Amino acid sequence: MYGMSEALSAPRRRSLLDSLGETANQQNAMLLVQLRWLAVFGQAFTIVLSTLLFDLVLPMAPMFIVIGLRVLLNMFSMLRPRMEGEVRNSELMAGLLVDMFALTALLYLSGGAGNPFVFLYVLQVTLGAVLLETWSTWVLAALACACFGVLMHFNVPVVVRGSESDAGHLFELHVLGMFACFLLDVVLLVLFTGQISANLRRRELRLADLRQQTAEHDHIVRMGLLASGAAHELGTPMATMSVILGDWKRMTAFRNDPDLREELDEMDAALQRCKRIVGGILMSAGEARGEAPALTTVAASFDALVAEWGKVAPGVPLDVVIEQPLDETAFRRTPIISDTSLRQMIFNVLDNAREVSPGWVCLSLRCHGGELAMTVRDRGPGFSQEMLDNFGKPYQSSKDRPGSGLGLFLVVNVMRKLGGDVRAANADGGGAMVTLRLPLSALTVET
Repeated sequence: MYGMSEALSAPRRRSLLDSLGETANQQNAMLLVQLRWLAVFGQAFTIVLSTLLFDLVLPMAPMFIVIGLRVLLNMFSMLRPRMEGEVRNSELMAGLLVDMFALTALLYLSGGAGNPFVFLYVLQVTLGAVLLETWSTWVLAALACACFGVLMHFNVPVVVRGSESDAGHLFELHVLGMFACFLLDVVLLVLFTGQISANLRRRELRLADLRQQTAEHDHIVRMGLLASGAAHELGTPMATMSVILGDWKRMTAFRNDPDLREELDEMDAALQRCKRIVGGILMSAGEARGEAPALTTVAASFDALVAEWGKVAPGVPLDVVIEQPLDETAFRRTPIISDTSLRQMIFNVLDNAREVSPGWVCLSLRCHGGELAMTVRDRGPGFSQEMLDNFGKPYQSSKDRPGSGLGLFLVVNVMRKLGGDVRAANADGGGAMVTLRLPLSALTVET
């Protein structure tokens, strides 16, 4: 119950730390936070080591202010509440930009473009290429080039105590710094790009699982529609058998013979079991296009549907109306796909009309303006306002039996998948009216 109420509640504002890396972007943002912590401690260690071991004269106060600001940025990144903890491309880009400006400030205070650690720009651009959208990566790369160009002309020169004129010693320090920067770039690129790639692979696997679940759901939905259609068609013969059995039980010859009466009771029990099974089948849900599509035309498909309906419900008068104006080309000559699901979708609506209006059902068709519309009318009691308000939702029906209302729910889902819609209304002269509309392009064979 707690999980359900949580799912139905409004989106929560959670920090990156609270979200625990639920999505790929959250995991990548946490990797940037970890990289920033490494940079903070690594830069502080390098500044202190360079001052104590290599006698470099560096502006310690400004450099540690920059490092302190990065610490604050990291804390803000981890703890700032965001809707559902999600991390957008703009947030990742902003974090990398701040890191780039912080690196530029530290390089400006320690020799500018002559500082061997200037090649850490390559690491940041590489991370941006993996994490960001294409346009964001180009922006980051352009800014890195601009910062490098600025550092070539504006910087605070590095001074070494006692070795101001020793060019060889300065060159050795530069080569040592280049080696340290190269080693750092390689290690961090392998560690973090590998982890980022793993995050992206996990995301792709989750998406593949979702696609598989969707495909399985569509398959189950298709089976549900076909089972629902079979259950609808079995309803009439089972109802006939039930009436006959009831008549037999009242006949003197059967009532006075215990053996025959026992057999009738067994047949009635079996019939009731069949009804319960059919009721269970009607509890299935969902819809998609059928497994065995056939190439036909609107006219041929409509004629076949009417003929088949005549066999399914031979005692129910069906008025067929072809509305004008009619697009003759689209109606009689344009190839379309017709499958079991489409036929069953219309049969579901006709079944509902037949049950409330066994004396008369009307099926009208309109094919014009690139649209196909079929309207089923009956002379029953019509829809209640509640049913109209909740039309298309499962189990919305005036019939008091399991699975009632599922047929129209399936029809609505079929039409939605085909890009059409279903509308219900009460006719002016009484009775209900259900109109199914869909674009012909959803059925037309692509050439």
